Amino acid sequence: MKILICVKQVPEITDVTINPETGTLMREGVDSILNPFCEYAVEMGLDLKRRYSDIETVAISMGPPQARTALMRCLEMGIDRAILLADMKFAGSDTWATALTLAETIKTLEGDFDLMLVGKQAIDGDTAQVGPELSEILGIPQIMYAVGVELIGNKKKVRVKREIETGNEIVEVKLPGLISISKG
Repeated sequence: MKILICVKQVPEITDVTINPETGTLMREGVDSILNPFCEYAVEMGLDLKRRYSDIETVAISMGPPQARTALMRCLEMGIDRAILLADMKFAGSDTWATALTLAETIKTLEGDFDLMLVGKQAIDGDTAQVGPELSEILGIPQIMYAVGVELIGNKKKVRVKREIETGNEIVEVKLPGLISISKG
């Protein structure tokens, strides 16, 4: 079984300023970190790897060369492999372009993934769009806002505990699928 975890490097939020002309984050000279929600997704993937046998974990990120730092953090945490998509053509990509680029790359990876994990959103944009867009492009089901995941049916399905306004909900879905993780 292969678990693919999409991660993003984001600016350390204590150091962020906004460009008054463009309304975008000024990232130059700002320390970057692994997006906290992506870190939750990494932790969930590693937890599944510990609980079940024969699981490979792969982290993938699209960003500038310095996004390598976020992937190094994933490897330090225990992820098996990491893939960085870095090209100046990607600079300034919106969520759809990001999802499309990731999806096209994922389609070319050796061996299919069974489960894709993403953080519920990135703290620098707060859009929560890349995960749902990825699942749409790849034609796989998605479950948002997971706080717990277990493999069932001989690893052919997942049972997900997710937070909703009125409490918790349990949802099952056949794999392959995408799950956004809310917290660790």
